[in-house]
Amino acid sequence: MHKDNIKSLGLRPELQKSLDLFGFSKLTEIQAKALPEILEGNDIIAQAPTGSGKTLAFGLGVLSDIIIADYYIQSLILCPTRELATQVATEIRKLARFSENLKVLLLCGGTPIAPQINSLEHGAHIIVGTPGRVLDHLSKRTLKISAIKTLVLDEADRMLDMGFGEDIRKIINRTPERRQTLLFSATFPDDIKAMSNDIQRNPSHVMAQATVQNSDIEQLFFESKKEERYDLLLALYAEYRPESSIVFCTTKIQCDEVARFLRECGLTALAIHSDLEQEQREEVMVRFANKSASILVATDVAARGLDVKDLNAVINFELSKDPEVHVHRIGRTGRAGQKGLALSIYNRSEMFRIKAIEELMQIEVQKKSLFNKLKNNKLDLKPEMATLKIFAGKKNKLRPGDILGALVKEAGIEGKYIGKIHTYDHISYVAIHKNHMEIAHSRLSNAKIKNRRFRLQILR
Repeated sequence: MHKDNIKSLGLRPELQKSLDLFGFSKLTEIQAKALPEILEGNDIIAQAPTGSGKTLAFGLGVLSDIIIADYYIQSLILCPTRELATQVATEIRKLARFSENLKVLLLCGGTPIAPQINSLEHGAHIIVGTPGRVLDHLSKRTLKISAIKTLVLDEADRMLDMGFGEDIRKIINRTPERRQTLLFSATFPDDIKAMSNDIQRNPSHVMAQATVQNSDIEQLFFESKKEERYDLLLALYAEYRPESSIVFCTTKIQCDEVARFLRECGLTALAIHSDLEQEQREEVMVRFANKSASILVATDVAARGLDVKDLNAVINFELSKDPEVHVHRIGRTGRAGQKGLALSIYNRSEMFRIKAIEELMQIEVQKKSLFNKLKNNKLDLKPEMATLKIFAGKKNKLRPGDILGALVKEAGIEGKYIGKIHTYDHISYVAIHKNHMEIAHSRLSNAKIKNRRFRLQILR
């Protein structure tokens, strides 16, 4: 049987049944290279970009080794952010759909610790979490990982970038010396090599190429003097008018400055970086996902692990120093058979970076000029939707259906003007067409949702 066919792996029947149900049949490059090594029980370093299918690779490996009848923590998966950990836990639960009584527990910061402690008292097979919260539980002795069989470090390079190196080593010191360690990383810098040397035994190094289908993504490069970079960015939006885009910056300060500049020029732009609190990050991503904000300005570190769909364009405000990072950036557009657009701003002194990109991608990049200038520095590209924030959520027994019902019945807003609804523990968000937002806010402020009044705020 062909090596890229999942059935060639001889997985447990219950895992194969899940894969069949969700239509997984063909292995991606990283899955085909990593899974045989993982199933053999070997340590691996897997170098793979975002969107390469690495979660399925280590998820199947972890689940294949779980003995459900033995009710103790057998696997620990560490992720850099709550968002990524949530995605990983969701994917593993999906794979374990037919593995009866298997328990996956999510341990992340930004949420109360008491319910997690209560869940841990009832046991689990697999823990997915962020380093800080996992270490909190170890310190409180509410989590025991002294008998785990498998340790997974997902996006290890990003965890080190975020300063989790010491926390990870403290966690690893609580695990058994003889364990399987799977290290997944988009890049392979010296600190990752050093970590591997410290924590792994003769690891196999597998790699999926950071490639982008050139036919799916149009890449254009625009030369600019440093002092004209902001004007050129604005001209790119005037020329190409993407409905949904990410602007990549190299620093957190630059992210905030670019987002502020774009907002002042009439666009709806939000910055995301590691200085934001968890609730702020959630709010930014909700507004971007529900199309009430059309531009996300991000650092490479903050953008890793974000699940962004229907992205029309990626704009590099500055070129990355690493050509592989450039490929990761632009690979976020042009997915699922859609055409993508990648626009990069550079100055003449950065030609060596363009050469490195050309060599890695085996292409010759297109350099273009953009002469049209905006006379008044204003550009109206406001999204059609806006976001209403409701200061109540799941803990108040508030469901999306309750919010939708109140908007339709109490506020008189037609369903076609209501977009995505997200509910969290204590906060909910609903996208409403901007022309109907003020009346929805006014009427709902004077009405009740589930027989209660809640505070509302329009996010601008």
